[in-house]
Amino acid sequence: MKPAMRRPLPRGRFHRQTAIAHPAEGSPTVFLVMRRMRAPLIVLILIFAISVFGLTLIPGQDADGNPVRMGFFDAFYFMSYTATTIGYGEIPHPFTGAQRLWVTATIYLTVIGWAYAIGSLLATLRDRAFREALALRRFTATIRRMREPFLLVVGYGQTGQLLGHALDTLGRRLVVVDRTPEHIDTLDIDPYYADIPGLVADARNPHTLGVAGLEHPACEGVVALTDNDEVNLVVAMTVALVRPGLPVIARTVSPAIEHRMRAFGSPTVVNPFDRYGDHLRLALHKPSAYLLTSWLIRGEGAEMPELGRPPASGRWVVCGFGRFGHKLTEDLRADGLEVTVIDPRADPVPGVTVIKADASEPAVLAEAGLAGAAGFVAGTDNDATNLSLVAAARTANPALFIGARQNRPANAPLFAAMEIDWLLVPSEMAAREIYARLSTPMLWRFLQEMPELGDEWAADTLERMRAYCGAHLGALWKLTLSAGETPGLRPWLRPGVVLGDLLRSPRDREQRLDAVPLMLMRDGVTVLGPADDTRLEEDDQLLIVGRPYARRSLVDTVTNRVVAEYVLSGREVPAGWVWQRVTGKIPTAAERSESPVRSSDDP
Repeated sequence: MKPAMRRPLPRGRFHRQTAIAHPAEGSPTVFLVMRRMRAPLIVLILIFAISVFGLTLIPGQDADGNPVRMGFFDAFYFMSYTATTIGYGEIPHPFTGAQRLWVTATIYLTVIGWAYAIGSLLATLRDRAFREALALRRFTATIRRMREPFLLVVGYGQTGQLLGHALDTLGRRLVVVDRTPEHIDTLDIDPYYADIPGLVADARNPHTLGVAGLEHPACEGVVALTDNDEVNLVVAMTVALVRPGLPVIARTVSPAIEHRMRAFGSPTVVNPFDRYGDHLRLALHKPSAYLLTSWLIRGEGAEMPELGRPPASGRWVVCGFGRFGHKLTEDLRADGLEVTVIDPRADPVPGVTVIKADASEPAVLAEAGLAGAAGFVAGTDNDATNLSLVAAARTANPALFIGARQNRPANAPLFAAMEIDWLLVPSEMAAREIYARLSTPMLWRFLQEMPELGDEWAADTLERMRAYCGAHLGALWKLTLSAGETPGLRPWLRPGVVLGDLLRSPRDREQRLDAVPLMLMRDGVTVLGPADDTRLEEDDQLLIVGRPYARRSLVDTVTNRVVAEYVLSGREVPAGWVWQRVTGKIPTAAERSESPVRSSDDP
C-alpha cells in the first residue's frame, strides 16, 4: 500500500496576514464586580424588599385616628431615605408602635446588609484579578487613543530601560509589555518626557501583543528584549504572521534561536555575545575605527571614550565555555590566535586546548600558562566567579589584557573598581546597538561600512569630529534633499548644491557650521566622509553629526528660501513680499538657476 501523499502548501501562504482574535467588546471589570458583588446585592435587595413589604402590611393611623395602610410608593420612599441614613421623618402620618417596632428591626437589618456589601466591595477592589482587569481596561483605552507612531517594546529589564530612556530623549513614543510588575511600575517613577503605557502580561500569548497594539496602524516596529530567547522567538514569529513586513528587532544569545528567527521573514537579530567578539577583533586591528564606533553608538552628549590599552596578539585564556565562551573562541581563532579554554563541563574542540577543570583552583590557572598568555577573559555566568578569576589572573600576570563578563547590573561598581580592560555588559551592548539602528538607520550602515576604509580614515574622522563637536558627541541626524523636507532649496536642487556651501552659517556665511557630514547616500550607493566640494542632487540623503545649534541653523537654511539665498549665493533678499517691491531686490528665475551652480571657491 502506497503511503498517502502529503499535499504541498500553497505558495505565499506563510506571508498571508492573520488577524489576532480579540474577545468580545465589553468591560471585564464590570463583569468581575458583578460576580463578586452578586451575593451582597441579593442580600440588600431582599432586606429592602422585606422592609418595604412589611411597612405596607402593618396598619397605621391618620390624624383623626382612622386606620390607614402605607402604599408601596410611600414605603419605598421611606425605606430609601432611612436606609441611606438621611431620615426625613415619619410619613405620611406619625407611626404607630407596631410600625416603629418594624422600622427599628429593618434599620438594624439594613446596617448589616450595607456592612456586608461595603466589605465585599472593598475586598473586590483589593483583589489582584480586579486590579489587573482595571489596568488592562485603562491600557487598551490608551492604546486605542494613540495617534503618534510608536514602538512596541517587549521586555523592560535593564536593556529595555536603557533603550527606553534613549529613545524618549529623541521624542519616540513607546508601548511596553513585561511579565514582571516591578518593571512596569518603574514607568511611573522614571523621568520620561512622555507617558509610556505599560502592560503586565506574558508575551508568549499572541493575544497580549494584539492588546498592546501590534495591529494598531500607528505601530511602526516591535523590539523583543526579554531575557528568554524562546519568548523573543515567539514575538518574532507572531509579528511575522500577523503583520508581515513590520520591522522587528529581537535579542538573543543563541545561534540556534537566531537561525529559527530568520526563518520567519528578515528580523534584525542582536546578539551581544557576537558583538563582543566583533568589537574585540576591530579593536585588535583598527583601534581608531573601534573608538569611532563606540563613540557614535553612545548617543548624543556622550563623552569621547579614551583609547585604552589595545588587545594584544598572542595566546588567550578563556574561562567559561558556554554560549559566550564558544562565540568568543570562534572569533579569536578566526583571527589566527591560539586559545586555551578552562571549563569543568567543556567538551574537546579541535584546534583548541581544553582544560576540563574548575578555574577557581590556583593549580588550574597555572596549568593554563597565564605567565605566557597575552589575554585573559572571565566569561562565566556568575559575577563573583568572574571577579575572583580576574583578581587571580592579574596576580599571576600583571601584563595580561583582561576581559570579563558582567551579568548583573548591581555589580557594576565592583567591576569598575577592578579596572577591567574590556568589559562585556550584555544589556548595555544590546541597547546601544538597537539605539543606533532605531535612532538614525543610516548610522548603522555607516558603522558597518566604515571599518573598510582603514584605521587612518577613522582617525582623521575622529579629529574632525573633535574639532567641530568637542569632547562630547553632538546631534546625529539625517537630511534628505527633497522638495518636501527642504523647501528652501527647491530652486537650487535641480542645478545642484555644493556641500561646503550648504554648511555655511546663516548668520555669517564666511563661518562654517560645527557639523561633519559622515555619509552621503544616492540611489542606494554610499559615500563615506563626502568632501566639501561634493555636489548634492535631489533626493540625496546626508548623515550629519554636529552641535545642536548647527542642526537648527541647517534647518533654517533648507526650509527658508531667504536664508538659503544668503547662505548659498551671498545675496541678501528681503523676506517680505512688500519689502521686496519697495527695495526692488526681487530674485529672478535666471539668478536663482545661476547662483547655486557656482561654489564659494570659484572666481
